[in-house]
Amino acid sequence: MRIKEYQTINKIEGPLLFVQKVESVGYKEYVKIKLPSGEIKRGQVIETSKDYVIVQVFESTQGIDKHTYVHFSGETIKMPVSSNMFGRILSGIGKPRDGGIEIIPEEKVEIQGEVINPYRRGIPKDFIQTGISTIDGMNTLIRGQKLPIFSGAGLPHNELALQITKQAKVRDSTEPFAVVFCAIGITNDEARQFISNFERTGALERCVVFLNLANDPSIERIIIPRMALSTAEYLAYELGYHVLTILTDMTNYCEALLEIGSAREEVPGRRGYPGYLYTDLASIYERAGMIKNKKGSVTLLPILTMPSDDKTHPVPDLTGYITEGQIFVSRPLFNRAIYPPVDVLPSLSRLMNQGIGKGKTRDDHKPLFNQLYSAYADGLELRGLINIVGKEALSKRDQRFLDFADTFEKKFVSQGRNENRSIEKTLDIGWECLSVVPDDDLSRIPNDILQKYRRREEPDNG
Repeated sequence: MRIKEYQTINKIEGPLLFVQKVESVGYKEYVKIKLPSGEIKRGQVIETSKDYVIVQVFESTQGIDKHTYVHFSGETIKMPVSSNMFGRILSGIGKPRDGGIEIIPEEKVEIQGEVINPYRRGIPKDFIQTGISTIDGMNTLIRGQKLPIFSGAGLPHNELALQITKQAKVRDSTEPFAVVFCAIGITNDEARQFISNFERTGALERCVVFLNLANDPSIERIIIPRMALSTAEYLAYELGYHVLTILTDMTNYCEALLEIGSAREEVPGRRGYPGYLYTDLASIYERAGMIKNKKGSVTLLPILTMPSDDKTHPVPDLTGYITEGQIFVSRPLFNRAIYPPVDVLPSLSRLMNQGIGKGKTRDDHKPLFNQLYSAYADGLELRGLINIVGKEALSKRDQRFLDFADTFEKKFVSQGRNENRSIEKTLDIGWECLSVVPDDDLSRIPNDILQKYRRREEPDNG
């Protein structure tokens, strides 16, 4: 039997301990670090070689010295999970933040998990209603999808995440629905806002919340999304829940990867991020989905802030390759006091067509979406044109599309922070916006759909 405890710390660099070893130690092995004061810290093995082991500490390394004992458990990190987890607020390493007792586990699950085998994946096809028109009507979220939200510093992506958490549901389904909310590197003010909103609205009753604060050790940010996803997988595939998992902010997660890579003196990739960033993000995102012959599902909504609003930055760029679309939060719309400031033109849900239409949402959904998208694009193009030639130079037809763009933003895009719209209400607002456009210009809507849903009061064709 090998000795599992060593007092051979050779070097400390940031959150990393370099431990000389005499026995074999496994990759990702769970580690307990016992300080001379008796305090216990936690970590995991991230690299092994012939002469030493590198241990990543999940808390501050303050107080650790050469007299500290490092205990290798022989096991990987596991998350205690239970059917009684709802309403709990946990830390980045799964410890209570709400003053309650620790989770009494019905099971302990590996946090590393595995991506779903493509052969075993079910086909996502069920519409999730978020109550937000720009998502439900134009970028529909489907159960089992991974659909990221691309935002920028100072934009209200956290408010959007809160609203989705409160309102999201699978329509016309009696199957249980739950939310796992994971906040990575947020401020204390943001944490208070989240908890206050969850408690005030009652959303906490169906949520499991993981919080990693900005003043927590950044190394916790590496494992917190895996803790959250392991919990979601247990609720989904063992208990049969349909679980919406929200991860915010994945940019903070990637910054923690960069910090660890620098401490390990790894050769940097694009903009200093590790060369394995794509693979690492895929190991998180690809855990979402549906599994054949399993009742539950995991739907993933990662939120990330684009540094300098740059969508070519490695984090949004690589995320876009892995996931099934994106929702863009727009700074120009935000500056005009429009909430939620979702820009529908660059946004995309690649699985949208599988979850809309007759029997799922409504038979006019797809043609109406196509027409709204086309008319709004025309209206924005004309906004640019009037800066050159003036509004008076536009034809009456062009002025109608210009008016449509304004109406679309005021009525369809803009809604209250507590306004929960049904998909029928969203589609009806879309038709109302199109009332300023003559029938002849609604070329993307079949005539039978037009006759069925078109508002009776027609605009003056002039």
